Amino acid sequence: MGESRIHHADKQQNGDGMVENSTVDDVFDYSYKEKERKPPRILVWRNIILMSLLHIGALYGLLLLPSTSRSTLAWTAACYFFSALGVTAGAHRLWSHRSYKASFPLRVFLALANSMAFQNDIYEWARDHRVHHKYSETDADPHNATRGFFFSHIGWLLVRKHPDVIEKGQKLEMSDLKADQVVMFQRRHYKLSVVILCFLVPMLVPWYFWGESLIVGYFVPGLLRYAVVLNGTWLVNSAAHIWGNRPYDKTINPRENPLVAFGAVGEGFHNYHHTFPFDYAASEFGCKFNITTAFIDLMCFMGLAKDRKSVSKETITTRMKRTGDGSNKSG
Repeated sequence: MGESRIHHADKQQNGDGMVENSTVDDVFDYSYKEKERKPPRILVWRNIILMSLLHIGALYGLLLLPSTSRSTLAWTAACYFFSALGVTAGAHRLWSHRSYKASFPLRVFLALANSMAFQNDIYEWARDHRVHHKYSETDADPHNATRGFFFSHIGWLLVRKHPDVIEKGQKLEMSDLKADQVVMFQRRHYKLSVVILCFLVPMLVPWYFWGESLIVGYFVPGLLRYAVVLNGTWLVNSAAHIWGNRPYDKTINPRENPLVAFGAVGEGFHNYHHTFPFDYAASEFGCKFNITTAFIDLMCFMGLAKDRKSVSKETITTRMKRTGDGSNKSG
């Protein structure tokens, strides 16, 4: 099992032909040992109540869909993809894994999209995700999938973090994010940006421009869209760690799950991602079922991004033969 985790020795090649090593934050830490005595589970009732109200509101949004105009449905889809990219292309692939470089305008765009997604600010999201990779499936993993589907999906947000999650997160190297003015600006003004971008903008745009009711605007492009994006992200933590094949590394839990990839705009190829976390595409198959990869490629074509890191076919094939479950052939 030890061999499969040490993927910092694998080489990565960026879009310009440069070859680099993976960052240390992508490497599983074998020195970590779980404590035998487990802390008590403390419920966070504020989060339980808010998440319950959100999903009740989202269900009401579903009931309003038949009376929702086509323009508002199109706006809801636009808000969905915009906010999803703020997580996938932004907080995840850019700021957590540094798998490509983005210009200032693109970073601003992704920070705004991330605020619409409302999944904690970029700094906190990236910190928790780096901890997730470094201590995957242990007590120091924020959404440890070995604790079951419900915990890894939403339960981890309804209880106090395990002390090891907090301790290990505080020890991570985060200087790159602290030096990013866009990240720190969003962190300082996060609450206001969420109120405006996650709730007011989705509601007011259809009301102002084509006369949609504020009720529909609040519950459909607002709460329903928000809940769907949240659950799409959570399925990567839960379903993609439980169901699917493991063609790249059979000794780790993350799986290849195309259904999750479709809903999470490209983030469901999770066995590949945990084997090669530095790859900007988070998949062996490029843009296939991967809107986020297509978006990053488009940004590079437009000159707004560069230095995409990727893995050679030779490295992928070698790794599959060495640690994969033999479930599929390399693309």
